[in-house]
Amino acid sequence: MVSAEDVFNNMVKNGLKDNTLTKMDFTFVSDKKENLIRLEEFIKSHYPYKVQEVKKFENLWEINGETNEFPMTAGNLMYWVLDMYKRGYEFDATIDAYGGLADSKTAKFPQMDTTKADYYFDKGLECYNNGDLSGAIFNWTLTIEIDPKDPNAYYSRAIVKNELYTWKSALKDYDKAIEIAPKFVSALINRGGLKDENGDYQGAIADYETVLKLEKLEAEEKQQAYFNLGNTYFNLKDKKKACENWNKALENGAEYAKERINEHCK
Repeated sequence: MVSAEDVFNNMVKNGLKDNTLTKMDFTFVSDKKENLIRLEEFIKSHYPYKVQEVKKFENLWEINGETNEFPMTAGNLMYWVLDMYKRGYEFDATIDAYGGLADSKTAKFPQMDTTKADYYFDKGLECYNNGDLSGAIFNWTLTIEIDPKDPNAYYSRAIVKNELYTWKSALKDYDKAIEIAPKFVSALINRGGLKDENGDYQGAIADYETVLKLEKLEAEEKQQAYFNLGNTYFNLKDKKKACENWNKALENGAEYAKERINEHCK
């Protein structure tokens, strides 16, 4: 994250403006050729990037590539770098170098008129379904810039931010989605789960109880809220309330609650 900030600041010094459509060059390295072959195949099948063949460089193997154009901001570059570090880690490789050129005279920018909000939202879904996590963030951020009252864009971006290890930023996006749509059940449940994972058990309980007070809940929503509520009480070492809520989840059709009940509620 620090290196991404340094790279972005250098690009700004060279004339970069926010949201300039920019391609990034990148290099991954590994001590095993087969790691990079598998990474190369993964990138080609999940990202709209150009990747060259694996080659030997001194005592290591490397692959070089180039991204598609994406709107360059400090946040977007950070998430792109986190995405690439994540993918490299999964294949026992490291992103060794990256950079992009910014020419203010030839700069191009994404279209930002109101008719494009749905386009960018759908493009974000397409990227996410393809496994292009940073691409999803780029597009949902553009959606939000055009329509800052779209709760689905904040909710969707929060999911990916959490996958890219920035849970505090994800929490802010869930907060915004729920501020706009207070009865957004999936956002409330996800936010409760995120709070639970990071030790805010009372906050998690409040979110799940908010869900359970809503009318016309889907069966799966009620199951998940009770089950998660049981998990949070278990984390608080309140086994009685944990078992009560897991049993309520089961009563509402959550067969997956049986495992926890059998293990902890005898």
